[in-house]
Amino acid sequence: MTNHLFALVRERLPADPNKTFIETADGHRYSYGDLLVRSGAYAGALVALGVKPGDRVAAQVEKSAEILFLYLGAVRAGAVFLPLNTAYTPAEIGYFLGDAEPVVFVCDPARREALAAVTQAVPHVLTLDAAGRGSASEAADRETEAFTDVERGPEDLAAILYTSGTTGRSKGAMLSHDNLASNARTLAEAWRFTPDDVLIHALPVFHTHGLFVATNTVLASGGSMLFLPRLDAKLILSLMPRATAMMGVPTFYTRLLKEPGLGREAVAGMRLFVSGSAPLLAETHREWQARTGHAILERYGMTETNMSTSNPYEGDRVAGTVGMPLPGVALRVVDPESGTVLPDDEVGMIEVRGPNVFKGYWRMPEKTAAEFKADGFFITGDLGKVDPRGYVHIVGRGKDLIITGGFNVYPKEVETEIDAMPGVVESAVIGLPHADFGEGVTAVVVPGEGAPDEAAVLAHLEGRLAKFKCPKRVLFAAELPRNAMGKVQKNLLRDAHTGLYRS
Repeated sequence: MTNHLFALVRERLPADPNKTFIETADGHRYSYGDLLVRSGAYAGALVALGVKPGDRVAAQVEKSAEILFLYLGAVRAGAVFLPLNTAYTPAEIGYFLGDAEPVVFVCDPARREALAAVTQAVPHVLTLDAAGRGSASEAADRETEAFTDVERGPEDLAAILYTSGTTGRSKGAMLSHDNLASNARTLAEAWRFTPDDVLIHALPVFHTHGLFVATNTVLASGGSMLFLPRLDAKLILSLMPRATAMMGVPTFYTRLLKEPGLGREAVAGMRLFVSGSAPLLAETHREWQARTGHAILERYGMTETNMSTSNPYEGDRVAGTVGMPLPGVALRVVDPESGTVLPDDEVGMIEVRGPNVFKGYWRMPEKTAAEFKADGFFITGDLGKVDPRGYVHIVGRGKDLIITGGFNVYPKEVETEIDAMPGVVESAVIGLPHADFGEGVTAVVVPGEGAPDEAAVLAHLEGRLAKFKCPKRVLFAAELPRNAMGKVQKNLLRDAHTGLYRS
């Protein structure tokens, strides 16, 4: 037995070990030879700390090449990698660490003191900054022997990614070696990635999109990445002559469309633009094609399933759709109540099955059982339909999940914080169409005696929740609309305020 996921990396290594794997924004280059040596060094450092197969290694650090080497090192050591959003507050981090019980936690040195209280139970706390410096990299520096990969099979866990829960409690999605390896192979083939490709990577690497879709697809093809710390439209535009592909969220495209230099000449060497993590407005799709001559390729996936569908590389990329199921993935639309499979063009619950689908929720067997059908299909919680041509249309989310700027926000978590404020009777948090973020988090508050104003609500949430979870606007209403069963009808709130961010 080999290390299943890293065996894919070895299988697709370029013949020349000096070939560039990553070039950072400051021009520093890391070769594929560096990748092997450095990830092996991190693997050795983790084993030296006592990490055993199946142990969790958590990280909340800024984006750098070193965090990728740590990720791959954890995989090679047989550990389970747990990336955490850099926006999470100490209280949020405390929950994840308590739930996952990692042996090692790596954080930014600037946050070490603020996280001290919630990391006391973690055996080893290391640091790593945006420049790749810290006690974690120093531990890797001390490893001088070549590392022998720990054997891991296709079904062994490679990562846990936390996603929003229906009660507000985050759930840890368990991703196996083959969940990640099979999806990387599939995407590299579906999107025609080769060793000649250079991907503009400006996504965060604590998220499925940046860590697995972008990075693993490049590793599965032996290509290269221009590795940027964050979205910078002017910088991305300047790099396009050196690149062949870009993966982004809708915000990338709306920001780039504001750049006067964007046009057919600027993207002459690019062959592919991919968008995901949030719905791409059809108007953005059309404007991009008019300006550049390229049709954005939109795809559909989620933390639990990696990528499930994609518009075709060759063929019609239909605006407003997420394409067809990827090879090996089965997708069906069912009646949410009866479970009956629906015909074309009828809206229902989307369910998927395939090697990309996760193994369940960490330490939540009852929740796992509730989300899977007896025949292995996973209930995504997304509402959609399949048209007669086989293209999948996402029309909403049965779980009220909000996706803003590519990040998931579950309303219950925000509502709980607002409802705890003096003077608040109740609240409802919804997502409204937003040209830049896909959806804008919006709170509708029913005020009582001594109610706070909008500024006070926003100030209360600052520091309690990650910034992306905080509402962009707080609205007030005498009451919330309810159905006969007393359930808040968020669809009516969304309809009433749908144009809030259009002005």
